[in-house]
Amino acid sequence: MMHRAYLGLGTNLGDRAANLDRAIALLQQQVGMLMKRSTYIPSKPWGFSSDNDFLNAAVLVESRLAPLELLRATQAIERQMGRTAKSRDAQYADRVIDIDILLYDNLQCATPELTIPHPLMAQRDFVLCPLAEIAPRKRHPALGKTIAQLKKELLKN
Repeated sequence: MMHRAYLGLGTNLGDRAANLDRAIALLQQQVGMLMKRSTYIPSKPWGFSSDNDFLNAAVLVESRLAPLELLRATQAIERQMGRTAKSRDAQYADRVIDIDILLYDNLQCATPELTIPHPLMAQRDFVLCPLAEIAPRKRHPALGKTIAQLKKELLKN
């Protein structure tokens, strides 16, 4: 069975556009078919200080992978691209690539390993802006609002 997963990508080290290009190519090879891709959107670091600004994107992939398989595949791509550690306990740091599962079908789940929808996505403009480009009418399964509505509310504040 095919599943539709929206992923958020971010990078603030090295050639940021090339990092996003490579991550998207690896997602196509290892995860599934790329259905949509946002433009690349610059942003300031969130949750930590850095001299390196981010470049962010959102993609929609169609995949046969179950949620935990998708998580493991995205983490493997991060490692393949040189990321050595994920953020822990909100201790964020510069990174060559970060791939987050934002939405997966209309699934809601919370396990120690994975929470879907991504628990912080509605608070992050660098997630909602690219996601709204490719899925403005997609409803957040827990909040019941469209991505466009969430973006508008966040940017209003």
